[in-house]
This record gives sequence, C-alpha cells and structure tokens, in this order.
Amino acid sequence: MAALPPAVAAVRAAVRRGLSDVAAGDTVLVACSGGADSLALAVAARFVTARLRVRCGLVTVDHGLQAGSGERAARLAAWARDHEFDPVDVRTVKVAGHGGPEASARNARYAALVAAAKAHRAVLVLLGHTRDDQAETVLLALTRGAGPRGIAGMPARRERQGVLFARPLLDVPRADTRAACEVAGLTPWEDPHNTDHAFARSRVRPLVAALGPAVIDNLARTAALIAADTAHLDELASDAFEKAATGVDELDIAQLERLPAPVRTRVLHSWARRLGVSGGALSHRHVVAMDALVTDWHGQGPAALPGGLRVARQGGRLRRIT
Repeated sequence: MAALPPAVAAVRAAVRRGLSDVAAGDTVLVACSGGADSLALAVAARFVTARLRVRCGLVTVDHGLQAGSGERAARLAAWARDHEFDPVDVRTVKVAGHGGPEASARNARYAALVAAAKAHRAVLVLLGHTRDDQAETVLLALTRGAGPRGIAGMPARRERQGVLFARPLLDVPRADTRAACEVAGLTPWEDPHNTDHAFARSRVRPLVAALGPAVIDNLARTAALIAADTAHLDELASDAFEKAATGVDELDIAQLERLPAPVRTRVLHSWARRLGVSGGALSHRHVVAMDALVTDWHGQGPAALPGGLRVARQGGRLRRIT
C-alpha cells in the first residue's frame, strides 16, 4: 500500500480532530468556495465523515460580486453531488451594508451559512481557514491597533446565532491544502479578490508570504497563546461582573476597585453591552472613560457611550443615567 502523501494526511488528521465530538448520524456542512483551502477541507471531510457514519453536506455562497459567480457555484454544487455530499446547498446573497466590501461580504456569507445550517439541522459548519489566514488576521489586527481579543485571531470554534462553526485547519499551512488538491486531481478556483489591493487582506497577504513559514508559525502560535489567556480573563470577568452588579443599570465601585485592570475593563465592556451599546460602536476610549470614573475619580461628569447612553459615578455606584 502506497504511503499517504503528507499534505493529505495532515488535512485529514486536522479534520478528524475537528470532528472528535460529532456523533454518528449527525449532519455537518462544509462551507466551500471552490478555493484550495475549502476544497481540500471538503475532500478530507467527506473521507473522514464516511468512516464516522456522519452525514456530510456542502454549502457554497454566491456573493454575486464577479461575472460568472452563479455558474461557478453551480459547477461546484454539481461536483459535490457527484462526490456524494448530502445535502448540497447553493445560497445566493446580496452584499450590501456598512463597514466596507469585506465586512459586508462576510456578514452576508455568515448569514447564509447560518440559514443553511438551520435548514439542514447541521450540528457543525466547517470553515477552511488555514495557519496562513490566522497569521494574516493577526497582522491585520496589529495594523488596526486591536487589543488582545483582535490579536488572538480567529477562534477554532465559535457560535453564531445558535450555529456552531469550526476551523479545523488553523494549524495546517496553506501549502498543504494546495498540495492536497493536487493529489486529488482538483483545480481550485483562484479568487481574483485575493490579489485585489482594494481589500485589506489582499494587501497583507504578500507580506505574510514573504515573512516565510517560521514567522507564520510564530504569528499563529502567538494568536493561540493570547486566545487562551483572553478566554481565562473572560471567565474571571464573568464572575467579577456577577459580584459587582447591584442592579440592572449599576455596578458597585468598591467591587470594581478591587479588580486587576484587565478584568475590570472587561467587566465595564460587558456592562456597556448589557446596557444596549453595540459591540461594533463601543471603542477603547469609551471603556477608558468609564474606567476613569472608577480609578481616576475627581468629580468629573458622566462618560458618554454610543447610542446616546451616559454613565456616571453616584453614591458608590456606577450608574446609567438618563
């Protein structure tokens, strides 16, 4: 028996680990664009799920942003049916909204994937992000001046609107997904947006490639370490929030003063979200302003939050005021 090519073995092993808690009879969906990463993921997932007696489907999202996108989605769906993926789902979306083309396309794509997962009762949706994608994410976060949560990169698992998404290839280099496609005799689709410098990720991608595998590994490892630290701090902050909350709209100053800064600022961030502030609108400066009411109190007025909300220090409490 011929030895399994290393790239194929690496992708299959990563997928097997990603499906370790999936039970026989469950349905998983592979989100597939037809690019090398998601195509290699799909082939490996089909192989692994067949042995786990798990139903494996494929969903592709047509963003309608390029000529011929509908035909490409139809060809990919036909390939998936030929290779016994079930169900096979093509979702066509309209990309619009705030935050630029990348954010709008991402939001539309996730909304479509959530809808597909719910329609087919999938327990998991697999995404094809690789170690290189993780490195790019970390560099992009650094250029934005993001804090630890941004530098932690993409999580291996995340729930969106009641649907669990997994990225089993975060420890797999992009070179392996391309090699796995070559072994399988597949020609991946090359998305022209990957080289279009109108997109931030496309601008940073050549830099990541130039840095080389060692730096990519270090960036991905850094993301994993920071993600673990961030998760622990989030747990501490959750407990601290319960102790500091004395009502729906107020926090106890004495409890906040006892907390280390990384925990306290997380409590304040969570509190602002519970007050109704949008996570996208809540910035570092808003949290700093709230924190100053706790740690640098000298009689200053309320801190202004997005959406017209204000919080003030009154009678030993941090309170929402009208």
